[in-house]
Formats: sequence, structure tokens, C-alpha cells
Amino acid sequence: MSEIAATTVHEAYAFACMKCGYGWEQSYQIEHHVDVHGHAFVVYTADGQRVPSPLSTPTCANCGGHVVRIMRAG
Repeated sequence: MSEIAATTVHEAYAFACMKCGYGWEQSYQIEHHVDVHGHAFVVYTADGQRVPSPLSTPTCANCGGHVVRIMRAG
């Protein structure tokens, strides 16, 4: 796929599972791209792996629950 150069930002989020109470933090590299047709798209990576947006449907790594509160890290 051809695209125009990406803009990369770093963000971190804290998560808390409302089912089991498990909490964790994760840092992300967020790359904002524009394809050759002018359509914007975003690529998220965490620990060097491409991942879905943490804001879409986060999943608890402890229990697999999907009712997860998202907060700023720290």
C-alpha cells in the first residue's frame, strides 16, 4: 500500500476491569497515516506488535471481560 509519511505520537492509558477488578497500564505508538486516495487511517502498536485501538473494545487480560474503564495513565 502506498501512503504519505506517518505522524507518530505516544500515548499511555490505564485500564480497570469492572468484572474482576484487574488493573493495568499500556503505552501505545499511534501512527496517523493518509493513503494515496487522501483517506486517513490510524495504526496502533504496543510492545512492537500491531494492536486494535485501545478505545474500541478493550479486553481484560485477566478474565476476558469487556466492561473496562479507560483512564489516563499514572
